[in-house]
Amino acid sequence: MKARGAVALVTGANRGLGRAYAQALIAAGAAKVYAAARDPSSIDLPGVVPLKLDVTDPAQVAEAARSAPDVNLLVNNAGIARIDSFFSEQGVQAARDQLETNYFGTLNVSRAFAPVLKANGGGALVNVLSIASWISSELLGPYAASKAAAWSLTNALRQHLRGQGTQVAGVHVSFIDTDLTKGLDVPKLNAADVARLTLEGIEAGLDEILIDDQTRQVKRSLGSDQAAYLAPR
Repeated sequence: MKARGAVALVTGANRGLGRAYAQALIAAGAAKVYAAARDPSSIDLPGVVPLKLDVTDPAQVAEAARSAPDVNLLVNNAGIARIDSFFSEQGVQAARDQLETNYFGTLNVSRAFAPVLKANGGGALVNVLSIASWISSELLGPYAASKAAAWSLTNALRQHLRGQGTQVAGVHVSFIDTDLTKGLDVPKLNAADVARLTLEGIEAGLDEILIDDQTRQVKRSLGSDQAAYLAPR
């Protein structure tokens, strides 16, 4: 699917990677870009259509689908990350919160917009996942679990929506330089580059878009006896 001429909706589009996706879509010639966020007044990007959307609120998700009936490219970008251990005092709540947004939020929006995509010729659905879909660490356990669940959801959506002609792609990437990773002392990718490479992957028809070398190395390891998820991190 090509970005040029597409009518796109990006969740979590008020900052970080979501904002970069909206910018990249405009630059690529999208016909319209709905920029969705919990607080649409926080969207300051010219040329987009602000849309109120909390992906964890089924009523708002349903209203968004009614308000954007022309969408043929959906980017499920909205997500949260909390640095926490499963065994901390708030470990269970941290897991619930991240699953609510990163998994159930993605499921809510995908269910609501699947009929919209079908009505508009199939289009494409893109889920922003993570290298943490496949590997974890002590302080990223709850986040990694939510992204692993979202990866499984993406694979299921691909099967369910194939018959209506919807391309379903998962974007796997390591750390990106956004508010989500603030305070983490690790190498970080530029959000604009991630957005650009995602659009290139969608146009190439990829099911999985592996943004960087580290992510590609981890993916290659999964079928080996030295799988990255087995190694101490």
